[in-house]
Amino acid sequence: MAILKIYARWQAAIAISLAGLLTFSAYADTKTDHQADQTPQYGGTLVVHYAGEQRVLNPALRASTGIYEVAGKIVESLVDLDADGNIVPVLATSWVAEPDGKTITFKLREGVKWHDGQPFTASDVQYSALEFWKKRLNFSTALQLNLDAVDTPDDHTAVFHYSRPMPLDLLLRALVDLGYVVPRHLYEGTDVLNNPYNLAPVGTGPFKFVDYKRGQYIIAERNPDYWRQGYPYLDKIVWRIIDDKSSASAALESGQIDMSLYSKLSLADIDRFKQNPRFEVRSKGTEGNVFNNTLEFNFRNPIIADKRVRQAIVQSLDIPFFIDNFLYGFGQPATGLIPSSSKAFYPSNSHIVYPFDRKAANQLLDEAGYPRKAGGNRFDLKLVHMNNGEDVPLFSTFIQQSLAEIGINVTIVNLDTAGALNAVYKQHDFDIATGWHQYRGDPAVSTTVWLRSGSPDGAPWTNQYGWQSDTVDTLIDNAATEIDPDKRKALYAQLVDIVNDQLPLYFATERDFISVINAKKVHNHHNTARWPSSSWFDVWVEK
Repeated sequence: MAILKIYARWQAAIAISLAGLLTFSAYADTKTDHQADQTPQYGGTLVVHYAGEQRVLNPALRASTGIYEVAGKIVESLVDLDADGNIVPVLATSWVAEPDGKTITFKLREGVKWHDGQPFTASDVQYSALEFWKKRLNFSTALQLNLDAVDTPDDHTAVFHYSRPMPLDLLLRALVDLGYVVPRHLYEGTDVLNNPYNLAPVGTGPFKFVDYKRGQYIIAERNPDYWRQGYPYLDKIVWRIIDDKSSASAALESGQIDMSLYSKLSLADIDRFKQNPRFEVRSKGTEGNVFNNTLEFNFRNPIIADKRVRQAIVQSLDIPFFIDNFLYGFGQPATGLIPSSSKAFYPSNSHIVYPFDRKAANQLLDEAGYPRKAGGNRFDLKLVHMNNGEDVPLFSTFIQQSLAEIGINVTIVNLDTAGALNAVYKQHDFDIATGWHQYRGDPAVSTTVWLRSGSPDGAPWTNQYGWQSDTVDTLIDNAATEIDPDKRKALYAQLVDIVNDQLPLYFATERDFISVINAKKVHNHHNTARWPSSSWFDVWVEK
């Protein structure tokens, strides 16, 4: 088969070591900083591999780990996660919800200044919530649909008012990623989508933006007025923009960069670095961002709108084969939109709904009225893939070869990250698309927005597929406003069943991100559950 030929070439190119792979997860999750007891040193520069520019650095405008990786050190959110995934204060110091769940009050940190010297106040939170989180932030618009107002009785109190109950646990987990605050005085009265501070952010974080040369580097320097006394340790962070994975690995090995995050290196090099004591390879510290390989469908194409065609496409994909032979076995087949790591919400009856079955796929396409023509082809599809990681184009090629086996000709369109986002979510110029979905602890944070209608046109990683279901919209809204945890879990189990049956999109794999770090030089890293996206205020480097 064509797939087996690709696999043979893949094996020859990267020399897969399955035995080494089988121990990877345990290695990555148990290795700790062997020099954690050393006294931190002030000064120095941390150089980080960065790839996949999105042409925006405002985390209140676009939710993405590719943005948090840089802007999360400059702009701060109300809360964050600790090493165990628990909520910890950042710009908010405390919070309380009224019994009806419709009013939630945040006390804000005093004495905090924006990088331009202006004071941080509740007015900034009010503006960010109403103008960004509710109206523009891709994952947040559905979450904050019922946010009616934010009162500011004083400079350090923000009172959120909802028309329907907002579970406090949900809101707090969401605000970790969807609660970044921007300075009102630099945005109000401007065209916020084209505001220059979207590319030169002003925040309250431990590092201040200095420079951004597209395709080359981003630089941030120490904020001497940071509210955490004595921090940060670093003088500077430099993100070197390197899209070529081989070049990035060579830069890491030669010491030109100090670490690469979010699985941005080739799988072959990750396996090689794992064997080198100079480097630490780990997934621990990324638990807050479990991710999936996705397959998205454009329902504007009447062929795709036929459920039998979508089911045939999914049943033509041997996902266990893809994981074992293309991903070094790192991951597992997904059973739906909620990963097995989500103990609070994973349905007890979860299973693979549409297992690999090429015979069934061919039969479904025949029944749908798409017989093979002369030459064996049934119809053509255009596939656009994101550039999230090496595995996404690999998955695209795997899909292309798999669908060829059932008579579907797939043309792959290669675009940079910004171009792919525009093609899929703004121009809708695709038939199927591949990328990553990230699960952030609660389905309502960044998962159900892939299914609910009503997100602003062009918002990345939201439902822009021409598909809408009143039943699903209502179920999502009810689950997001249900205060009882058991009832919420039951509602999400219903949602999983519907999505698995209707296939508006397909979650193929369930995986953890991988980081590679210079083990001797970099300290106090990966000590929170979403460390690559966090502020790095306590990171230090050995000089």
